[in-house]
Amino acid sequence: MADLSNLARPYAQAAFELAEDAGDLAAWGDRLDFLSSIAADPTMDQLLKNPDFGADRQVDLILHVAGDRLDADGANLVRLLVRNGRVNALPAIAALYAEMRAQAERVVEADMITAAAIDEDQQAAFSDALQSRLGRHVKLNFSVDESLIGGAVIRAGDWVIDGSVKAQLEQLVGAVAN
Repeated sequence: MADLSNLARPYAQAAFELAEDAGDLAAWGDRLDFLSSIAADPTMDQLLKNPDFGADRQVDLILHVAGDRLDADGANLVRLLVRNGRVNALPAIAALYAEMRAQAERVVEADMITAAAIDEDQQAAFSDALQSRLGRHVKLNFSVDESLIGGAVIRAGDWVIDGSVKAQLEQLVGAVAN
């Protein structure tokens, strides 16, 4: 994936600059996600890798499947990717674009795993506290993992807070074992 990320970066950067100039980061994100899903389809993948299925037919097929969901810039991106043999990089392009967009919009995605379900008021309070702590808008995803026994684990990128009873018990076992 590292090589694919390197191949994808200039395309993601170009799409980001176009989107920024147009003031429409969300639309380009949607476009790239949609194109990524087309390219990731197993049947489409087989067709696009078939050497007998020429570049013009590849472009026509992708644009036909996309229908009216692509504007002229989106269609030009498809043509460029097909011509350069980079359609397989679309998922990486979409992922890199999403990172660039999140950075520009000062948004961080975080996961909060709790031992038991929490209500919407508690979710909002945790989200607000995390936004204050990180100084960015937080898109907080909630899930439940009963194996935590109690407490919660919060992950935002490389930043992790593990306040679970499970982690505390593991630390205690480690301390007793030593």
